[in-house]
Order: sequence, then structure tokens, then C-alpha cells
Amino acid sequence: MRTLLNIIWLVLCGFWMALGYLLAGVICCVLIVTIPFGLASFRIANYALWPFGRTVVDRRDAGAASFLGNVIWFIFAGLWLAIGHVFTGIALCITIIGIPLGVANFKMIPVSLMPLGKEIVEIP
Repeated sequence: MRTLLNIIWLVLCGFWMALGYLLAGVICCVLIVTIPFGLASFRIANYALWPFGRTVVDRRDAGAASFLGNVIWFIFAGLWLAIGHVFTGIALCITIIGIPLGVANFKMIPVSLMPLGKEIVEIP
């Protein structure tokens, strides 16, 4: 079932959301100081392509630097990516088949707002 949902997800919204994260990652990597933001964005882009069967957990070693980085990320990229998730989630929830995909989109909003100090893990 996860594979079927991931394929439908990829076709309907995953590809476009991943492109948004890739664009943010490339911009962050061009500006040398923001490479950690770019790497986090690439990690989330991978998650946005194939989200079912994976989840986001907090890293225990994340500290004050992750919090400060998340504040900067929120201002420059996180808010815009989260808005993309909201609009995509609403559009997917219009159809009955798209409701699980819309809910998954809404679940990705917290990680799009604050990606530093998070880790994406497989669900057993």
C-alpha cells in the first residue's frame, strides 16, 4: 500500500514539492555560509519524493545552533515551502482519493518550517 501511495504522491505533488526543496537547497549551497541549510533542504527533497513509510524524528544532539538556524530558515525558505504544502494539501483533499495525500502534505509542514535538528527514518 505504501508503494502505491508513494507512486500516486510522486505523480500528483511529490515531484513539484521536491523541486521547490531542490531550488532552495541550490540557492543555499551557492551562498557558502548557508550550506547546512542546503543539505537539510536536499534531505527533505528526498523525503518529499517518497514520504510514505518514513517519518521525521528529533535528533538528540540538536542544540541551540539548530534552533537559531531554524529561525533563519523559517524566514528565508521555510515559510514559503510550508505555504506550498498547505495549498497542495488543500488541493489534494478535494478528492476522496487525495485525502491521505493531503494529510501527508500537512504532516510535512513542521519539517518544512524547521528542518535542522530533524532526522528522517524508515518506519518498520
